[in-house]
Amino acid sequence: MIDAAILAHLSTDEKLGSILPITTLPPNTHAQESVYEALLRAIIYQQLSGKATSAIWQKFKALYQNHCPTPQALQATDFVKLRTAGVSTQKATYLQNVATFFVTTPNTNWHEIPDTEILTQLTSIKGVGEWTVQMLLIFDLGRLDVFPTKDLGIQQAMIQLYGLEEKGSALLKRMELISKAWQPYRSVATRYLWAWKDAQKNNAIK
Repeated sequence: MIDAAILAHLSTDEKLGSILPITTLPPNTHAQESVYEALLRAIIYQQLSGKATSAIWQKFKALYQNHCPTPQALQATDFVKLRTAGVSTQKATYLQNVATFFVTTPNTNWHEIPDTEILTQLTSIKGVGEWTVQMLLIFDLGRLDVFPTKDLGIQQAMIQLYGLEEKGSALLKRMELISKAWQPYRSVATRYLWAWKDAQKNNAIK
């Protein structure tokens, strides 16, 4: 349930406000994950979709008695074993890069670290990009003011809702300008734009 004060603030943007009453946010199923587990899952899910991706994630955890492995256990797993779960060699490298990072930086309280510092720290891990960390900030750490301008779904939603005609960097600048009215709740606006776009797509299929 989104706080009424947040919705009232976002509704000051007339176009965004028009979709809030007709859009239902899906539940956040990742809120209980650790930052470490969220990064592993994100890497496995990269460039994949559907049931096959979920199956690989489950096979990966099955290698460790159906649990997310500790960083030490993942570090000690050879690539051949990871490949049996359907993990590519490149992704296996990225997974172990994450494990190495968390072995060397244990017990970090991510909830006390600012968004920008988390972005800097986690994108220093080879295989972890800005978009992945932004998703983690929104869904796993519950940060309220994250705006992923390079997310294709958000770009498409804003082009449709705001009638944007810009391309490339000009589009990103225009999106940033529009989003200033949503601060400090851009994560919430982002989730509504995703949900609205998905609803539009589903309605078109019917």
